[in-house]
Amino acid sequence: MATLTKTRIRAGVWEGVLSGPTAPPALEVLLLGVAIAGVTVTAIPDRSGEWAVRVPIPSEALSEGVQTFIIRDVATEEKLAHFTIITGVAMEEDLRAEVDLLRAELDMLKRAFRRHCLETVG
Repeated sequence: MATLTKTRIRAGVWEGVLSGPTAPPALEVLLLGVAIAGVTVTAIPDRSGEWAVRVPIPSEALSEGVQTFIIRDVATEEKLAHFTIITGVAMEEDLRAEVDLLRAELDMLKRAFRRHCLETVG
């Protein structure tokens, strides 16, 4: 069984290490069901059964919202890994709004709890 572990994303390229296969596997990366070109799998010197995987992230994929890339073995169609890229101001604003709402609710609960404690003790 193959295991694919992410090592980093740098300069628009997702990188990982594939462990297990003794021969170079054919991998494909799908974004919205379409294969991405330029995926490379190369042997890592002095590390038998380990392969460096590089996936170029196309600039077209960098658009507002969430983009999920699925990495799979072509022969077995087994999903080995996935990675997600989130871009755009709307997502950031939504997250900030949600955190602000949670803080306000927590403050409300703290006040209610303190009031409850004062009423039951006194």
